[in-house]
Amino acid sequence: MLADAHYYFNKAADVLGLPDSVRTILLTPKRSVKVEIVIEGEDGELQSYTGFRVQHNAARGPMKGGLRFHPDMDEDHAAALANLMTWKTAVVDVPFGGAKGGINCDPRTLPKRDLFRITERFVEEMKDVIGPMSDIPAPDVNTNAEVMGWIMNEYSKYAGFSPAVVTGKPLDLFGSEGRAAATGRGVTDVLAEALREQEKSFETVTVAVQGFGNVGSNAALLMAERGASVVAVADHTGGVCRPEGLDVPALVSWVSEHGGVLGFPDAEAFEKDEIITWDADVLVPAALEAAIHKDNATQVKAKIIVEGANAPTTPEADLILNDMGVLIIPDILANAGGVTVSYFEWAQNIQQFKWDEDKVNEELDKQMKRAYLAVRQVTTEFEIDMRTAAFVLAIRRVARAALARVHVSAELPF
Repeated sequence: MLADAHYYFNKAADVLGLPDSVRTILLTPKRSVKVEIVIEGEDGELQSYTGFRVQHNAARGPMKGGLRFHPDMDEDHAAALANLMTWKTAVVDVPFGGAKGGINCDPRTLPKRDLFRITERFVEEMKDVIGPMSDIPAPDVNTNAEVMGWIMNEYSKYAGFSPAVVTGKPLDLFGSEGRAAATGRGVTDVLAEALREQEKSFETVTVAVQGFGNVGSNAALLMAERGASVVAVADHTGGVCRPEGLDVPALVSWVSEHGGVLGFPDAEAFEKDEIITWDADVLVPAALEAAIHKDNATQVKAKIIVEGANAPTTPEADLILNDMGVLIIPDILANAGGVTVSYFEWAQNIQQFKWDEDKVNEELDKQMKRAYLAVRQVTTEFEIDMRTAAFVLAIRRVARAALARVHVSAELPF
């Protein structure tokens, strides 16, 4: 996965004529931390896990990135995702750098008491490298507002009251209105811009969504509210479809009660992997990495792909889809709504001043539209695809900030 992130970076760096020395500076993580986490489980047995935090770049501000709990979490995953966070924060022009981390545990198999202790131990080991002005975690795969509240509480034991150490917190612990739906709203915002360019509207398109967690469900809800017909949804349990459009609010309620889309009434079931090649105008991959790859890319029928997940498209698939004329709105733009509202939450915590949800959503909509148009301008400037353009825009901003911080005679070629 790290190789994929570097591939996209170098493709954009070639467009800019970026010197090798600057490439090395921008690709090398600032810090990588790995810690052992040992707890006594609820059953009395000792449990051992490994926690990771890779801090990639701080040229544009404190580092920012999610914290995921997943059995496959490792340092390579953290490094790749931290790299992407650096470019994502730069694309939407918020004053953060990139970081990412996690613990190689499976929350679905753990009692809440054990998960709480694992989180506490992780913060105890990481307290010297995270902080409101250094590195600010946020929810990611298998983490949520409750876990973020635990992190705030544990960190505050050492540093004093510190709500800004983490974002995506519960509202009662100084979280932000609108944060839960922010990534899905951002996905919807950039799709709105793409449809406007094509002189289409939500009422004229069908949508297929892979993944129905926080991002996929909120994107589906918001798109349906704007008039789109969400015809197929798949998650880890299976897939459901309805040609006339699914009742998305009812599906959200079903998933909340049953843990997945499987069995949803008034819909037909299908094999979950078929979602990538579903006959829909828009595909929203909002699950894990590499969902679209060289073996299924040629069967993709959607004309627009909006990447709600991180790195859902492999480089091989990206080339195939671009040759097919598919418009790909890349992850570092499309799913940046979450980090944008995380910035709003962090700013509110620093200022100790609360925004209402209308203001949060209004500012998010403006930020995502500005970012989309900025990327589109770069596609025109260099006659390149949107993913490469997003990286070009981000590299420009990060490279200029990095060199402006030090006294050097070298000049950038842009």
